[in-house]
Amino acid sequence: MQDSRHDEEGHIQNLAGTEALEKLKALAEGICMFTTFTDSRPAPSRPMALQGVDDDGALYFFSAASSDKNKELAADPAVQLFFCKEGPSEYLSLYGSVTISRDREKIEKYWNPFVKTWFQGGKDDPDLTVIRVQPESIYYWDTKNNRMVSYLKIAASLVTGKTMDDGVEGELKV
Repeated sequence: MQDSRHDEEGHIQNLAGTEALEKLKALAEGICMFTTFTDSRPAPSRPMALQGVDDDGALYFFSAASSDKNKELAADPAVQLFFCKEGPSEYLSLYGSVTISRDREKIEKYWNPFVKTWFQGGKDDPDLTVIRVQPESIYYWDTKNNRMVSYLKIAASLVTGKTMDDGVEGELKV
């Protein structure tokens, strides 16, 4: 019997619980496009360095209290994050809500020397805040096989005229 989380071709794989958390942690790393929502368009987006993902699926960033981003989040705590791992063709779109704090425990946990580039006062910089993003909706896309197999399938598809989609996508419920 086929797993009910998968479509007939195996291209849809919705994940929940531990599986979803592991997938989130694997795909949400490095730099993302961090989008806030305002009354004006286009929606403001900027690259942000993810500091970590906790075991509840919350994502953490450092931000300046004086930034436009923090002001936008005070007015509307909704965010959309976009992660891309171009090499392995893995993508993640996450919609969630934000809380901003000066949580010393999180600052200690996620601080690294690179962050001092933006916060010259270090961990005690008066402008340093922690952004916690609680996911509400997460969707991912990646490949079933590695990049080389995917390229070979694409090439074979071009030659044979038969679709050989190697993609997999689905929702993550953490």
